[in-house]
Amino acid sequence: MDLSIVIPLINEAESLPELTAWIEKVMQENHYTYEVIFVDDGSTDNSWDVIEQLRAKNSNIKGIKFQRNYGKSAGLNEAFRASSGDVVITMDADLQDSPDEIPELRRMIIEDGYDLVSGWKKKRYDNTLTKNIPSKFFNAVTRKVSKIKLHDFNCGLKAYRSRVVKGIEVYGEMHRYIPVLAKWAGFRKIGEKEVEHRARKYGKSKFGWRRFVNGFLDLLSITFVGKFAKRPMHFFGLWGSLFFLLGLGISIYLIVMKILDSSFALTNRPGFYLALTTIIIGMQLFLAGFIGELISRNAPGRNHYLIETKAGL
Repeated sequence: MDLSIVIPLINEAESLPELTAWIEKVMQENHYTYEVIFVDDGSTDNSWDVIEQLRAKNSNIKGIKFQRNYGKSAGLNEAFRASSGDVVITMDADLQDSPDEIPELRRMIIEDGYDLVSGWKKKRYDNTLTKNIPSKFFNAVTRKVSKIKLHDFNCGLKAYRSRVVKGIEVYGEMHRYIPVLAKWAGFRKIGEKEVEHRARKYGKSKFGWRRFVNGFLDLLSITFVGKFAKRPMHFFGLWGSLFFLLGLGISIYLIVMKILDSSFALTNRPGFYLALTTIIIGMQLFLAGFIGELISRNAPGRNHYLIETKAGL
């Protein structure tokens, strides 16, 4: 199969027929074999009824329905597992992403050899104050932290080589940082394409200001997990040792001062309590690293690696 088109959605019944017709037109013009996987993330309107009606007319349409709203990341993760295409395209259901971009995105994966191509909505039709400015800030921070040169990490329109989506797990609200997940999994050829952004035709945006707070916390989480998931002692052990040595050094200084001067009031010194605090923190951090190391060593997927190719085996 040439393409799997993954579309997570919630309460987008109005836009689905028009979006499906547009996708079918592009697929027929380019003679692609394809599937469209709609993921209904707990819609309260008749989105699922519309999906069933569309499937009755076109067997390439497939659907996944969640019992309740689990979030975009969960929808993408389930659809990635179910996808069969050599190239997987993700796009939003609100008609703000153009299916006409699909052929070029696929070409960049197949011919140019990219593992992942992210859309860049250079010209946007969103509210500048609530979306564009915070989005630019978080994109800049993510570029700095991840060293991935993309302008728009959160763009829903992306193309992936099949083995990329099969080799990563999207959880929590990590859909914003799929390029970062892909990079940590060893997929280094990540590109970008400027894509058309269209004004919303039906309904209203499902994302509020909280996504920016959650997005920043997720970035910290993914950076930490990507670097230290299999070696937690390298982080906790280092800082634990530093705190412990700092407390030990202060303690030795205080003991020496007490030996030299018997009138030296040990427990009345701020350094005494500072030493106790840093020693305790150091021991706790070291223990956290030790326990994390035990968990990591005994985890079922501790030796899960992505192998690019084999020969003679």
